[in-house]
Amino acid sequence: MTETLNDGSFNDGPFNIGEAARRSDVSAKMVRHYESLGLLPQVGRTDSGYRQYTGKEVHTLRFIKRSRDLGFSMAEIADLLKLWQNRRRSSADVRRIATRHVDDLKRRMQEMEAMKRTLDHLIKGCQGDHRPDCPILDALGHEACAGKH
Repeated sequence: MTETLNDGSFNDGPFNIGEAARRSDVSAKMVRHYESLGLLPQVGRTDSGYRQYTGKEVHTLRFIKRSRDLGFSMAEIADLLKLWQNRRRSSADVRRIATRHVDDLKRRMQEMEAMKRTLDHLIKGCQGDHRPDCPILDALGHEACAGKH
């Protein structure tokens, strides 16, 4: 594990990308992706060009992973990272991002619940036997035709 000192600095590393990925529970591919997006700063490299990460970058990767696990978008994560790294931030700014995200999650959950109800209704109307008649396909076909008009 990364050891954090009392002053907030990190005293371990350097790590190659595989070790940084393992310590942060993020794939090496995603580490490169986050770096390309600017979520993770460019890191030092060995003479042969291999990336070298410190405990600080591993800590940042864990922050990004936890944010992704909570469903934040990359843009939201970029904003949260800036706020996390700014000790003079206003917690109101952080709260605003989180509140917007919760509102979006609620909206998406309502949409998914409506989809589930529709599918449950269609499934109940389907005999599921050897006959070709299928109200699920009929409903999907009807909606597809209705959308073209």
